[in-house]
Amino acid sequence: MTDRPSSARSPTWSSPADGGGLTVGERRIVVVGGGISGLTTALTLAEQWSSDDIAVELFEADDRLGGKLLTTPFAGLPAVDEGSDAFLARVPEASELAKSLGLALTSPTAARAAVWRDRLHPIPAGLALGVPGGVAALATSRLLSVRGKVRVAVEPLLPRSRVTGDAIGPLIRRRFGDEVHERLVDALVGSIYAADTDRLSLAAVPQLAALARHRSLLLGARAARRAAPASTAPLFVTPRDGMGAFVRGVTDAATACGVAVRLGRPVSELARDGNRWRVDGRPAEAVVLATPAAATAPLVAQSAPEAARLLATMDHAGVILVTLAVSTWPERLHGCSGYLVPKPVQRTVTAVSFGSQKWAHWRPANGDEVVRVSVGRDGRIVDGLDDDEVVRRVIDDVGHQLGLDVQPTAVRISRWPAAFPQYRPGHLDWRAAVEGALPAGLYVTGASYGGIGVPACIVQAQATARVVLAGLTS
Repeated sequence: MTDRPSSARSPTWSSPADGGGLTVGERRIVVVGGGISGLTTALTLAEQWSSDDIAVELFEADDRLGGKLLTTPFAGLPAVDEGSDAFLARVPEASELAKSLGLALTSPTAARAAVWRDRLHPIPAGLALGVPGGVAALATSRLLSVRGKVRVAVEPLLPRSRVTGDAIGPLIRRRFGDEVHERLVDALVGSIYAADTDRLSLAAVPQLAALARHRSLLLGARAARRAAPASTAPLFVTPRDGMGAFVRGVTDAATACGVAVRLGRPVSELARDGNRWRVDGRPAEAVVLATPAAATAPLVAQSAPEAARLLATMDHAGVILVTLAVSTWPERLHGCSGYLVPKPVQRTVTAVSFGSQKWAHWRPANGDEVVRVSVGRDGRIVDGLDDDEVVRRVIDDVGHQLGLDVQPTAVRISRWPAAFPQYRPGHLDWRAAVEGALPAGLYVTGASYGGIGVPACIVQAQATARVVLAGLTS
């Protein structure tokens, strides 16, 4: 499959009005939501269903596909991501899907990330989502105080902590103290989930949940690192044409398998129709809602009121991603891929990515540096800031933190309101209750349920499609 260059925000795929482009048959499956979860669900359904008596139809309310994945030109470069810029390579389903689509993948440079606290501190080696796996790498770091390092050293001597409350923060504080939690674990995990780890479910972050089963988290992190097979493979990869190429690839494959895509088509009616479903007046054997919990709740209010009530309780955090092109870039910042800002010292900015240091193909011909700055998280609402205020705060923060007079030659603002579902303690029980409250033939999938990130969404979408097909064949 040939990759196409990134397009602007106008629709890339469309289908005729209702009925056009569908394989006419007795059975129809509807997927609602055109993000990577919905697209992967539709593709898997179409690929694995061998009969010609079924049609798969995907509805997307927006005028484009991809959800939180969007790639557009910036600062003379043809493809710079406005959302996620990579995915975990170690999750085989995501990498295998990308390769099956013929995507040319590339990995980050050897540049290292840092944490900012008065100055940039390289993130110590040997961490598992911020949990130390030893003391040697921390010994020379100035990120932790002497007292903080002593807390790390004595953690294996502490008795096993009884895990209660299903929150990450309290466990890390009990084992390592506040410094490790605030400057390492919360900085890393909180950045991934746009979350406050004092209110983030431990069970919903599998890597940390696995460590919590050990008597000592440090020894558990060390054992996990030693048990991992030696590999020089990169941790993250991305399509050279941006994550938008992933969206195009999945969509092209799905439409080639007969999936009918409806852009600009929000679903207004979802109701039971005997043993089947009715979606906007037309029958369906099964419906998959690959939409965020907040958008899903009103859709199921009539057909599954208890599920709707539960879905409406999920909190979401919004973020703003400001992309800058900076002409003056000091040598001292070369080799650094960016930095995280711990909450106690945050003003507005939560994280900064030095895009041209992180990705070799993000280096403009004129020598500018592409910098992506994240604003907003759980507990810090930024939706009310206008563009001028956002840019002013970002320039002030980054200039203060790096000691630079930041004079951008290009600016792009990407707003992602309510983009990050917040997994509160008890999230897995919440998810089970939501799924248990859904009538037969109605399914949910996506980031609200089974994990943040493209790989987690792909794994869950493929599993959901298999469950749907099993229900139809039974």
